[in-house]
Amino acid sequence: MRVHKSGRPFDDPSGTRLRDWLGIGEETFYDQSKVAIIPMAFCFPGYNAKGSDLPPPPLCARTWRAKALAEVPGARLKVLIGGYAMKYHLPDFTTVTAAVAGWRDHPAGIFALPHPSWRNTAWLKKNPWFETDVVPRLRAAVAEALA
Repeated sequence: MRVHKSGRPFDDPSGTRLRDWLGIGEETFYDQSKVAIIPMAFCFPGYNAKGSDLPPPPLCARTWRAKALAEVPGARLKVLIGGYAMKYHLPDFTTVTAAVAGWRDHPAGIFALPHPSWRNTAWLKKNPWFETDVVPRLRAAVAEALA
């Protein structure tokens, strides 16, 4: 809800974690000439009965995703954040863990990341290879794409 109210994607602790993973600061992250942030949905879908965010409505991706991606034809790097983006972009998607761990097997210029939400802190602790193996490669890919 904080992000929805601010009107800036990842304008919260999740964004701080994501920018750290990417190795870039807010100025670069929000510079539209350098980074395109294209959500799976273009709205805040609300909360479920337990207070967790609802998933992005599939209708949004079917309606807008291809059109939005067509606006950035020269993108050198796609960072897929969370399972919904992975399901959409990776035809062989099975699980978030498998997609993130399989970063070497994705087409060139694609990285799959767990959502940077605090809710995934347990996943990060259970999978320390993400910080030691994937994040350095991701940062290098981001730096190269921005060069």
